[in-house]
Amino acid sequence: MASVGETHKIMRALLVWPVRRIVSVALASCLMALTGCAEFELGAHATKQIQGSERSQSRSTYKVGQPYQVAGVWYYPQEDPNYDETGIASWYGAPFHGQNTANGEQYDQNALTAAHKTLPMPSFARVTNLENGRSIIVRINDRGPFVNGRIIDLSRRSAQLLAIDQNGTARVRVQAVNPSSPGSDGAMVARASNGIEQPKVAALPRGEVTAEALPPPPGVKGQAGPQIAGSGSAAGSGAVSSVALAGSAAAAAPSLDQQAVLQMPVRPTNIYVQVGAFTQYDNANRLRARLAGVGPAKVTSAVVKGTEFFRVRIGPLQSVDQADGMLDRVIGLGQPDAHIVVD
Repeated sequence: MASVGETHKIMRALLVWPVRRIVSVALASCLMALTGCAEFELGAHATKQIQGSERSQSRSTYKVGQPYQVAGVWYYPQEDPNYDETGIASWYGAPFHGQNTANGEQYDQNALTAAHKTLPMPSFARVTNLENGRSIIVRINDRGPFVNGRIIDLSRRSAQLLAIDQNGTARVRVQAVNPSSPGSDGAMVARASNGIEQPKVAALPRGEVTAEALPPPPGVKGQAGPQIAGSGSAAGSGAVSSVALAGSAAAAAPSLDQQAVLQMPVRPTNIYVQVGAFTQYDNANRLRARLAGVGPAKVTSAVVKGTEFFRVRIGPLQSVDQADGMLDRVIGLGQPDAHIVVD
């Protein structure tokens, strides 16, 4: 079942909801209790139904969205063609099937979609399970997950294809992509109305890449469509194959179900809680000293866009549960910007 720390996070999120949201989530929690711990954790995901500017009561439209607040935390949506982050993914399923997503669509647990806190809607992202190498493209059409330490919330079908559905969580890499532009497996999807081509981001690590046809969801008749990820010389040379989804961004979504599941190279990863990042070493070292009694805090250096940052991290940690507990503890000590990273 869900950890004590996860339960506390769910309760904190509930405190800021309107009464009708609380009733809805209480009913959803009863359903999830019957289906085991893989779905119990998902009670916190009901907060994805953001009110105001984050929701549309009509048809889906492209939107970046205004800053919004959930459980005392502010989030700042933005277009980010270079988005490339690692962290922990979760998934949500039956209790939310058919409900409105944050951009006014109906959530379909059998579609390849996902919720993200800040990427535009709709937009597209490649999600790679760093534990088994499986990789697919999903369509961002919802907000969440509003649980500390999670960077993306996958639909049930997406979680199944990445083999995340049984454990409930996994270490993942999330990269913005533009599936409407052949050969650019790494640019943010442009507004359908302006056709602006966005800059590319770095490809996934080089190594052997294979593709697996996508079977239809359970209960759906039909054959898997043509493979989207190319093979041949590109894969053989170790480069990531280009994504060949033709048409506009608006027409790209149905084609996601016809893509292939890529099998990326798997390398060992570690989980850390990153408490802060500074351009001055002395500032990072002072924070490290304050965390000495909490865990094995270290200062590491990284260059981002030509600027050197000194990161304060605790770890490596042995499991997602341990990382969740450490993150709660650090946030409780007055470090609200702390988050889980995977390296």
